[in-house]
Amino acid sequence: MMTSGSDEQRLRSLVTAKVTYAEQGATRAVLPAGYHHVHRDVLLGKGRVVFERAAEGLLGWRMHRDSGMSVTASQPTAVPAAVAVLRWGLGPVTSPAPCCVVYTVDEPDRRGFAYGTLPGHPVRGEESFVVRLEPDGEVRFAITAFSRPASAMARLGAPVARRVQKLLTDRYVRALRELAAP
Repeated sequence: MMTSGSDEQRLRSLVTAKVTYAEQGATRAVLPAGYHHVHRDVLLGKGRVVFERAAEGLLGWRMHRDSGMSVTASQPTAVPAAVAVLRWGLGPVTSPAPCCVVYTVDEPDRRGFAYGTLPGHPVRGEESFVVRLEPDGEVRFAITAFSRPASAMARLGAPVARRVQKLLTDRYVRALRELAAP
């Protein structure tokens, strides 16, 4: 998908915006009550090469792009405070999903990031993506999220939004598996 000039303008206006939820960083530990929770942990493959390829694809926004989203980002990689406007949809019907990277993970055997929702996102919450190289050589990918509708209109569409979230999670996994393959 192509990025639009309006997403570039939106991105500039969001650089100083605050996340739309109080529990910033909560995907690192216990997820807060009152939200829909997502926990997904999958095997990507084995070995350092798979780990490095997965981490590079994740941190460079490739996983998102290869899952069918357009990404307009303030930084070429996911770094703290980077802002991105993500879009996914069918044909001309897309919805902007602005978010900000709230933390990153940069350890020898764990890499990833979490982003939180910004004003204009259809939900409020946070999603983390972490690739890890286990001691036995397995490379695993974990997605952890908490979210709830950001508006009355979004609350009406919550059941559909959960199905879309599951579909996107599946697409993230598929895209990262392909990016990680040696």
